[in-house]
Amino acid sequence: MSQNEIVLDEGRAERMGLPEAILCEQKSVTQLQLILERWRPQRTPLLLTRLTDAQASSLTSWLKDTAPAEQLLDHRTSRTAYYLPEGSSPTTSTSTSTSAATRVAVVSAGTSDVFVAQEAIRTLAFHGVSAVEVYDVGVAGLHRYMARRGAIAAADVVIVCAGMDAALVSVIGGDVKGVVIAVPTSVGYGVAAGGHAALHATLASCASGVVVVNIDNGYGAACAALRVLGLHGGRGALAKG
Repeated sequence: MSQNEIVLDEGRAERMGLPEAILCEQKSVTQLQLILERWRPQRTPLLLTRLTDAQASSLTSWLKDTAPAEQLLDHRTSRTAYYLPEGSSPTTSTSTSTSAATRVAVVSAGTSDVFVAQEAIRTLAFHGVSAVEVYDVGVAGLHRYMARRGAIAAADVVIVCAGMDAALVSVIGGDVKGVVIAVPTSVGYGVAAGGHAALHATLASCASGVVVVNIDNGYGAACAALRVLGLHGGRGALAKG
């Protein structure tokens, strides 16, 4: 592997307020190890997304053998991990998390959409923002949404993760005052086409002003929420120790 394959964006946090994050799925374990080694001198946490089971297991074992003072805080449902070099810690920044504690709601239409919702929640948490979590309120049983409507309507930003026809997006988009960020998911049969039907439905929503990110992009939805709220000021909750 060429050492030139990897160029980390160490100045991203200062430039745009959101630090470097690593999309892992298509990378080799060797590439990921080199990324962590190069990030280590920053002594600040690093967010890893789309981390496979095999990658997570390999990196955990590698760190245990080579850098036992470091941690990989892995979360399998969301396929994310926080890499904590020595000298960093997941210390909650109360100034950020308290002010934003009820400002974001992350909603999933069905249990099958939870992996995308959890990616958004973990990304928000990395930046010090806790979210109201609402699961399994799809329109196949609209009473489920109505039972949680108050918590959703109270949020300034609502991230809605929905597959199949993604009808929940338009329901929420026409029912709340907050910014609605739609995440079409790859859940569904046949003509759902891996999330393309949901993507088209959300783009064509009759609810005014719904914002749409790419299929299964919980990470991108969380980053959009941080931009909307003006809370993208750097490392957030995972502060340098």
